[in-house]
Amino acid sequence: MSLKRVRIGELIAVVGTGCIVASLVLPWYENATGKLDAWQTFGPSIVLLIVACVAALWLVIAVITERSSALPIAAAVWCTLFAFIAVIAALFRVFERPQHAHSMCVAPWLALAGAFLILIGAWQSLRDERADLYSPGEAELRKLPVS
Repeated sequence: MSLKRVRIGELIAVVGTGCIVASLVLPWYENATGKLDAWQTFGPSIVLLIVACVAALWLVIAVITERSSALPIAAAVWCTLFAFIAVIAALFRVFERPQHAHSMCVAPWLALAGAFLILIGAWQSLRDERADLYSPGEAELRKLPVS
């Protein structure tokens, strides 16, 4: 387990996760009755943002704890997929205003930025192939049978 394995892609994904978590506690829209937060307006689609955050955290944990590159690569692939879906959900929320909202607060933009950061971080994690982070495997030498 080593923090030296964490690359720039994973750090970008963690910053994106922080943006999404911060956006979930801030107001998203304002209508005649007051301010609306994500829990009142986003509905079941909020799960898509949360899944992208969990995938980004799984990516970082997989990079820190694994001794081979197989699980971190799989985590980056899944994180990229979930982040792309979260970007679409966040874009939908930016363009569609629920419950007769007349103005939009900063939180939808923060969630969109966070989803983009997770997507960029996961993509960068896939692109970064530093083989020196993992020790090479030991090959077992076998003698060929003589016939």
